[in-house]
Amino acid sequence: MQVSNQHAPYSLIRDTVRELEDLGVDIVFNWDHFFPLSGDPDGTHFEAWTMLGAIAEQTSRVEFGPLVNCNLYRNPDLQADMARTLDHISGGRFIFGTGSGWFERDFVEYGYDFGTVGSRLDALAVDLPRIRDRWTKLNPAPTRDIPILIGGGGEQKTLKIVAQLADIWHSFADPDTFVRKLGVLRHWCEEVGRDMSQIELSTGTSIRGMGSSEQAVLDVYRELGVSLFEVAINAGDDLTRVKRLLAWRDSVAS
Repeated sequence: MQVSNQHAPYSLIRDTVRELEDLGVDIVFNWDHFFPLSGDPDGTHFEAWTMLGAIAEQTSRVEFGPLVNCNLYRNPDLQADMARTLDHISGGRFIFGTGSGWFERDFVEYGYDFGTVGSRLDALAVDLPRIRDRWTKLNPAPTRDIPILIGGGGEQKTLKIVAQLADIWHSFADPDTFVRKLGVLRHWCEEVGRDMSQIELSTGTSIRGMGSSEQAVLDVYRELGVSLFEVAINAGDDLTRVKRLLAWRDSVAS
């Protein structure tokens, strides 16, 4: 589940995360932005990484991370150290979700160079190996090989970076588009000499009522190899659809 950082007091976000863990979700994400992405553009909003430290302490079972970190907001070596620290705080439950960034207001108001889509992706390709290298130098070392999740579907650069460096690929595509992008990812894996089965497949979903048609879509993704399903919610939302998604998860796992 992705719990947004917006339009809620922190106490409500905290309580929602706690309820999600109690319900049995596997992963809790937030997002790395500085302003709301919907509703009042100047509404309540909290920073992601400091919140992740609180999530690490308040939970005991779920994996967690940003969906996704913006690579250009922080020095790559600092990102590595922050991720390693969260890994230790949580006892090895942190997932390093990352991407190149896209929300121009974040960049402009916080003084970062927005550049171009291409330049931001080029920076991600350079910085991720640096992050992994820093993990080998930190004392203490991470408790595990911290999983790298890359979000996005750009076919010329993003999916090549996924093939080279990701443990998890997160897509926002409908099933037909997802099939095409799987083919592109397979091509890049062949180009870089990577076994595609080493990359876990993840997708965002927009379920509302978990009717038969929505379950059919989830079944299609599952048949395509997706094992991580993400639903975005706001703190304080009714969690009925989350419960229905968990019931579907448990039914197909049995």
